[in-house]
Amino acid sequence: MSRQLSSLLAIAAVCATLAPAPAIAEATPAPAQGAKSTAAKKTAKAKKPVNCSQVKCLALTFDDGPGKYAGKLLDTLKKYDAKATFFLEGQYVKARPQFVKRMVAEGHELGNHSYSHPDFTKSDGAKIRDEIKKTQDAVKKAAGVEPKLLRPPYGLTDLQVSDIATEFGMPIILWTAGSKDWSSKNVKAIQKQTLAVAEQNGIILMHDWVKQTVDGMPALIKTLKNKGYHLVTVSEVIKDQKLEPGDAFPLPEGWEQ
Repeated sequence: MSRQLSSLLAIAAVCATLAPAPAIAEATPAPAQGAKSTAAKKTAKAKKPVNCSQVKCLALTFDDGPGKYAGKLLDTLKKYDAKATFFLEGQYVKARPQFVKRMVAEGHELGNHSYSHPDFTKSDGAKIRDEIKKTQDAVKKAAGVEPKLLRPPYGLTDLQVSDIATEFGMPIILWTAGSKDWSSKNVKAIQKQTLAVAEQNGIILMHDWVKQTVDGMPALIKTLKNKGYHLVTVSEVIKDQKLEPGDAFPLPEGWEQ
């Protein structure tokens, strides 16, 4: 995808702020061959990657975290075998590293959402670089990995942000629609809004610091799955987009391809 930009853009969507199995005793008899084969088939089926060009995929993304309800959210995602992408703030990564480590261990994706949530379009280059770098370092310290995706605070971006994202080798990930959870803070409203804007290969903006979002997630996930959606990471949704560092997706209005 080309990164030709027709003009500076500020696209706004307000973001508030943000057991292991027991060992088998030696005396335990080995399972029958048929049972082993069945178990192996089930495992292989469970690990088969999702092809978002053939099935309905949806990426739930959570900004400003890890929030204090992240543990409960992770419990829900694990229970329903759903994956998500967390766009983390470095200051909260530092405060709650155990959640970040768990996110990686349980197969979720991490993105960079700055360190302290300033408006990048009103910041100089040194400030933006520092915000991104500090968060990269905090995530690596907490979980041993570095985010590959950038979501600027408030979803605000311009040419300078795009150039700096390129320096870090990161595409800019926005969203196709939002849950408006930060505004409504109402379980039913959040569920209704999310279901209304869900679409194939959509990217939904949510927040794990909003208690009502986390409280309503079990029912929401079940409903989305009943509608045929596979809840996957952003990278699975954008796999066929072939984004380059600095590219923004979804492409904001006013940015030419």
